[in-house]
Amino acid sequence: MELNCSPNILAKMIDHSLLHPTLSDDEIRHGCRLAMKYDVAAVCVKPYAVRIAAEVLGSANIAICAVTAFPHGNSTASAKIFEAEEAIRAGATEIDAVVNIGKVISGDWTYVFEEVRALNNAVTANGAILKLIFENCFLNDSQIIRLCDICSENHVAFAKTSTGFGFVRQIDGSYHYHGATDHHLRIMREHCPPEVKIKAAGGIRTLKDLLRVRQLGATRIGATATAIILEEARKMASHGGI
Repeated sequence: MELNCSPNILAKMIDHSLLHPTLSDDEIRHGCRLAMKYDVAAVCVKPYAVRIAAEVLGSANIAICAVTAFPHGNSTASAKIFEAEEAIRAGATEIDAVVNIGKVISGDWTYVFEEVRALNNAVTANGAILKLIFENCFLNDSQIIRLCDICSENHVAFAKTSTGFGFVRQIDGSYHYHGATDHHLRIMREHCPPEVKIKAAGGIRTLKDLLRVRQLGATRIGATATAIILEEARKMASHGGI
């Protein structure tokens, strides 16, 4: 495994995820301080936590990313827009919004297109960028490709694989999800133009995982294992990157 870039470059691929439903305010503050230590791209927080993140991060060169309609995407379009705009007013400059998954599966592409267009227009009009979360583990390849087309047609900044919370009930009654798979990343990179970037999320826990999705075209990842990933990258860099 070759690093082929500095740990600092890899750090700026990471949105440090602080989205678990049980996180306390102090744990969010600790996560923001960790993000500052490693100088990552962004912290990804729940909408109410944007102000907490802003207080901790101050003038640090780390974006605040707020999720919208997370994790199931079931809110109305107007509610998604309201939530996004409120988060931006509080200090967010990036919005990770979950698409209406049920409408995608229903094939109501007019609804999906109009929702994405309205949400992207609202976010960009307020000086932020949109990352549209597909939740690929619920979708088939043709649905993923159509969502890539919609991102392209609406000039969405990022197409994102997953929430990390898209647990699917299996035949045996257990719940698990696939996260950012190689297959889905290849589809997304192939069917999104270069100006629509790819964010991989779900199951990226090691440096090897990060380098794998980077090779497949992802330029951002969502991760909770930030320290593990970047400490390994630093160790490799100190030994010549091999």
